[in-house]
Amino acid sequence: MQEQLQALRAQFDTALRQAEDSTALEALRVGFLGKKGHVAGLMQHLREFSGEAKKEAGLLINRLKDDIAQALSLRAEALRQAELDKLIQSAGQYDTSRPPQAPAGSYHPITLTQRELERIFIGMGFAVEDYNEIVNEYQCFESLNIPKHHPARDMQDTYYLDNGQVLKTHTSAAQNAIMRKYGAPLRAIFPGRCFRNESIDACHENTFFQMEGIMIDRDISISNLIYFMKTMLSEVFRQDIKVRLRPGFFPFVEPGFELDINCLICGGEGCPTCKNSGWLELCPCGMIHPRVLEMGGIDTEEFTGFAFGLGLTRLAMMRYGIKDIRDLNAGNLKVLEQFPS
Repeated sequence: MQEQLQALRAQFDTALRQAEDSTALEALRVGFLGKKGHVAGLMQHLREFSGEAKKEAGLLINRLKDDIAQALSLRAEALRQAELDKLIQSAGQYDTSRPPQAPAGSYHPITLTQRELERIFIGMGFAVEDYNEIVNEYQCFESLNIPKHHPARDMQDTYYLDNGQVLKTHTSAAQNAIMRKYGAPLRAIFPGRCFRNESIDACHENTFFQMEGIMIDRDISISNLIYFMKTMLSEVFRQDIKVRLRPGFFPFVEPGFELDINCLICGGEGCPTCKNSGWLELCPCGMIHPRVLEMGGIDTEEFTGFAFGLGLTRLAMMRYGIKDIRDLNAGNLKVLEQFPS
């Protein structure tokens, strides 16, 4: 048995030196350690021994098996390193600090729409502001002429936090802070993410984006509001858009309106996106209520202003023909990669 083990080890060492790649090494492993390999064949001969001789022969075979397995492992690591060195040399100079050459991504359609609107309003003299997504009740409601226990609060199913703050339900929550920051006259837009406990369907989500805009100056009227809205829509869609202005109730504007656009998904014929009405609510707007101006530190005897809350998410849907609002938050790369960066 001792001579057989020595002869088998010599045979293995010779074959191991000749194994130049991982394929040859795997064939060598199967040939010696596989179920029908040389070591398994030796184990079959143990039946020829008995007593201490059988025990000693078994120990020698297991020791040879362990030595072969360790030698195969070391050779595999050496081959792997050699293949890596060869790859690096063939590629020329290799900088391990460089990031992988991943394909470039693209901007989200809401981001594209927001940047386009910012460009348009900056061209009309508006400043672009940012604001918190978590606000207090005063900012979200009371400063907008919606006191505690007012039924208007039922219009927005709000997410309240344990500390009493809320996830802002509309970008209007920034109005008071922006007014106090700049005073009057004032032109500003402030885009942001909003949250409401909505029943999700093709045109409603619990997380969506708006862009609030306010203009405060002397002798501001509804005519100014209509002009800026029409200018913005013609720039965004680069075509004539059919719109309608209908009365709407919002405690922070008086009078208040709903600006709707003809649904561009169905051409006004009716579809799930517009709830089969042919129209899509895009922009609640109106003249800022005097109480809201006063709470923002604005002299209502000298200044008036208008405000609008533009639905960025819905505008992106109309601009790019997205039929279901849920596609925008789903993180589906097959959907999002269609849009230009």
